[in-house]
Amino acid sequence: MGMNAYFAYTVVGFHGSGKIAYETAIAAVFIEGLLFTFFSAFGICQLFAKLIPMSIKIASGAGVGFLLTFIGLQRSAGIALISHDPSTLVTLGGCPDQYYNKTTGICTSHHMESPTTWLGILGFLIIVILLLFRVKGSIFIGIVFISIISWFRNSEVTYFPYTDEGNARFNFFKSVVGFHTMEKTLGAMHFNLGSSDVWLAIITFLYIDMLDTTGVLYSMARLGDFLDETGDFEGSNAAFICNASSISISAIFGTSSVATYFESGSGITEGGRTGITSLTVSFFFFISLFFAPIFVSIPPWASGPALIVIGSMMAKSIKDINWKYLGDAVPSFLTLIIMPLTYNVAYGLIAGIVSYMVINTTAWLIETVSFGHITYDKSDKEPLGNFKVGSGGEGLLPIWLVPVVYRIRGRKSTAEIKNPIEINETTEINNVNHDVAVDVDRRNE
Repeated sequence: MGMNAYFAYTVVGFHGSGKIAYETAIAAVFIEGLLFTFFSAFGICQLFAKLIPMSIKIASGAGVGFLLTFIGLQRSAGIALISHDPSTLVTLGGCPDQYYNKTTGICTSHHMESPTTWLGILGFLIIVILLLFRVKGSIFIGIVFISIISWFRNSEVTYFPYTDEGNARFNFFKSVVGFHTMEKTLGAMHFNLGSSDVWLAIITFLYIDMLDTTGVLYSMARLGDFLDETGDFEGSNAAFICNASSISISAIFGTSSVATYFESGSGITEGGRTGITSLTVSFFFFISLFFAPIFVSIPPWASGPALIVIGSMMAKSIKDINWKYLGDAVPSFLTLIIMPLTYNVAYGLIAGIVSYMVINTTAWLIETVSFGHITYDKSDKEPLGNFKVGSGGEGLLPIWLVPVVYRIRGRKSTAEIKNPIEINETTEINNVNHDVAVDVDRRNE
């Protein structure tokens, strides 16, 4: 939600009080999506991802898991186990609504006495036990079970209390089917690009979306065991293009950037591994447009437990971080801890990448300036950047661009050669393309 907050409160401003009009800001999102698509199509985003040290990639997955858990523990989107504290920022929460100050976000008293918090904890236990016994649809079962309990009005855990807000929720819930047309936002773009503020917004949108997408895509790929020996995954180029083009499509419909969200981890956890999963979700997501009253009425203490469980699963990758070398370990730790504390994936990656550059460059300069008299142990340091072609087939250049490069050079790539004998004969020719760091020697094929 960080990008949405920047779009709404910084670019457009509260009630349009910012420097850029809503229609112009939407046009900026559209242009940013086109730029992102261009960079993705020509492998620039993948190049950036390959330059990120492996330990920081791994830490980003764990950081996303911590962020998911942090969200699932809050009141707004979770079980309300933690709340705001003016002295320590966060503290134990779980107080009933009458003891919760909505203005300050503070539980004034009666901590851990909220029935909905304990119901959320029950949902968490149900999901964990079902997963332990490998029951298909464990997360879905847990969410639906807690939601149904919360829909009865005459209970302490109801999502529809007899208040003005509760009555409004219940009236909307009873309608079951509802659909709203887009009258003011569809195609609402004004390309007034003469202001420097607009281009600043475009650049900001672009780098945040690139970092967010990189962090989340590789975190999800690691959760699904898709990463190969080079730290990349099959179809990464297509994934970046799909994500980038969807940003421009979202602008046409009048909304800020859409991207790959880490809630996708719930589908991966349930066994989703192919595009069929995404297509199925898309179909039911379309249907949900007409049943919004039902889906909107799922209480946060029903969905929050799922986020906590998924977060715990994503945290297991911490063990694969290179803790032996501080130049890798410290930036990785900053990556995974900054993400939940700033509520932003991009900020975590920035912290990790910048600290990695500063720490390792400073150490190298000290060793160089001292002519090797002051040295440090680099034996456990991870290599920076791996541009080999992994088992997934992704190298420095996108798959579609490799044959183009070879045709320009008047040669065939091994991907185009069917005869195994001819592959052996072209091994030496493949090495000619080393100057663009493209390793297309695929003997296994």
